[in-house]
Amino acid sequence: MSKEHGYQVTVRWTGNTGTGTSGYRDYGRDHDILADGKQPVKATADQAFLGTADRWNPEELLVATLSQCHMLTYLALCARAGVVVTDYTDSANGVMEEDLGGGGHFTEVVLRPEVVIADLDMRHQAMELHERAHKLCFIANSVNFPVRHEPVVR
Repeated sequence: MSKEHGYQVTVRWTGNTGTGTSGYRDYGRDHDILADGKQPVKATADQAFLGTADRWNPEELLVATLSQCHMLTYLALCARAGVVVTDYTDSANGVMEEDLGGGGHFTEVVLRPEVVIADLDMRHQAMELHERAHKLCFIANSVNFPVRHEPVVR
């Protein structure tokens, strides 16, 4: 029997500089991502699309979401398998290709988790669990582009 989970967020545009969207350069791309009981996420567009550098953009959030999903799935698998992880850092990278019509799509995301485990004798199992985590990740299973992983276990 499958389970269904729901997620509710509110995205509120905060970029009206006084004239709304009267022109393409006349409004800010800033917005807040809100959910009950959580701190707001200050977001914007990519700088290439007139966003500001000090806020998260949707492209960064997509890459971060894929990285988070892999990490959380991996940590759960390690805990169940008795592999003790003591540190985990991922330097993830996504590539988006813009088309001539103004649209675009991601062509890939590469996750590069660096994992430290307590017992190096479990290194092989720790590496294998990355593949299992990839197959189980909800978000990676929901996108239409490759999500690769290049893990390192120490």
